[in-house]
Amino acid sequence: MDVIILSQINGNSSKIVSSLEKIFPENKIEDFSDYSGFSMFKNEKKSFQIVFSAKKGDKISFSANSELLKYLTFCYVKLIPCKLAAPKTSDNYYISKKGGLYPDLLEPVIGNNIIAEYDGLNSIWVEIKPISDELPTGKFYFDFNISGCKIGEDFTIEIIDEFLPKQKLIYTNWFHTDCLMSYYKVDAFSDEYWRIVKNYLKKANEYGMNCVLTPLFTPPLDTEVGGERPTVQLVQVKFDGENNYSFDFSLLDKWLKMCDECKIEYYEMSHFFTQWGAKHAPKIIADINGKQVQIFGWKTKAKGKEYKEFLRQFSVEFKKFIDEKGIKEKCLIHISDEPAPTMLRGYKKASKIIHELFGEFKIVDAMSSYPLSKKCKMKYPIPANNMIEPFIGKTEELWTYYCCCQANKNVSNRFFSMPSQRNRVLGYQLYKYNAVGFLHWGFNFYYSQYSKRNINPYEETDAGEAFSSGDAFVVYPGADGTPLNSLRLNVFYDAFQDMMALQLLESKIGRDKTLAILESDTDNIPITFSKYPHSAKWLLETREKINEEIQKCL
Repeated sequence: MDVIILSQINGNSSKIVSSLEKIFPENKIEDFSDYSGFSMFKNEKKSFQIVFSAKKGDKISFSANSELLKYLTFCYVKLIPCKLAAPKTSDNYYISKKGGLYPDLLEPVIGNNIIAEYDGLNSIWVEIKPISDELPTGKFYFDFNISGCKIGEDFTIEIIDEFLPKQKLIYTNWFHTDCLMSYYKVDAFSDEYWRIVKNYLKKANEYGMNCVLTPLFTPPLDTEVGGERPTVQLVQVKFDGENNYSFDFSLLDKWLKMCDECKIEYYEMSHFFTQWGAKHAPKIIADINGKQVQIFGWKTKAKGKEYKEFLRQFSVEFKKFIDEKGIKEKCLIHISDEPAPTMLRGYKKASKIIHELFGEFKIVDAMSSYPLSKKCKMKYPIPANNMIEPFIGKTEELWTYYCCCQANKNVSNRFFSMPSQRNRVLGYQLYKYNAVGFLHWGFNFYYSQYSKRNINPYEETDAGEAFSSGDAFVVYPGADGTPLNSLRLNVFYDAFQDMMALQLLESKIGRDKTLAILESDTDNIPITFSKYPHSAKWLLETREKINEEIQKCL
């Protein structure tokens, strides 16, 4: 394959565009607005794209020249298959609701050559990342060369001499260690297990996750009734057969040390009851006379005497361990995930048990029915963002989440098929409503629905046509046990950086003035979780306004 020459790539077939564009081969270069640059802070990560037209199989030479070169990483944007693009009950704020190939995987560029995989438009994703948490300040210019064509001479990045504040939002994206075990074929708690898990946890933290789902016992999440997921139980249990239990927290201790090394600050303890109604206990394995035996699971009545006694004995030893570690204020306790109003009776009984045993901890659950949260006296419910309105101003802390069902009312989400601004707008919303926490269920869920089988996430992105592509994971499994970014992961973190920029501005001019700037160009329509301008241009220009106002205060 020959290197493409200048006559084949020229100023009319290449362009720099923002990170909010999703590039499809069939697009035309003129479909995208000129992008002249942006401003950012010294500890921020920012992205943009270099788009060029080529033929499949062409060998593209690529080089970059800039004072910021050592802070740049380059990825080729790859199209990934999608069968389920949107659920039936969805709004119209989509790129498309049809299955097909969507730009998502960011594959690192090695060397100075790229093989074009698509006839038409191709894209290189450029990310600016601080080294040792800091970038140099000033205005910086770029000189990109795509097979002899220079682009970017007018592209400018200004790095402002200020730091974004530390992220206050508690963010958990359920971290599935069993999926890593299954994909990489490693045993639980082997050396390879710890290496791979740490790689993924570092990546999660790098993009905003500061709270991790901690599998005290194998999490009873998305599991077929009667089925089971691989055992990832951190707490080792011994049972003497006479209703006496002893607990070894050495693996949990190792987990906490790893989390500390990965800069994780909060621990979301796995649920003590099964999903959608709290009817059963999670799978719990115990040592009985030297043999590993399952003592609780689908056959266990959640509110039965045996399991309640187990929880009582466990709570005593667990609280001692947590007190020794001094992390009680950093722990979140779960009962059961997203109970429906029809499950009130069973959930209330489970809730009573957990509140009696762990009442000094913060107890949280995904719970989108406000009447149910009141009946269950849930102090910290986590409603879905399409059902959040009744909770606003009525809970001690406002948390929210989204998943496969949040596809209507124009609420934020991050499916393949959604425009990237629908992903990123979440940051403005979280700021406006002073959200304390955000939850998502799928950092790396590489199973089909109900965990019935393994999937290849490069080929099957919708958990067996159960969840819209993009719901179940935001990273792809790299061959060496390290995760690869999706463009959705980068854009999602941009939302958090927008939120932190607003918090920085508030610290300088006050909340009322900051909100006025945020909503200064929304046609007098206040931003809500379902109402906001559907415009990448508005989102980017608003962020520049925020940065300009901060600069005035320096």
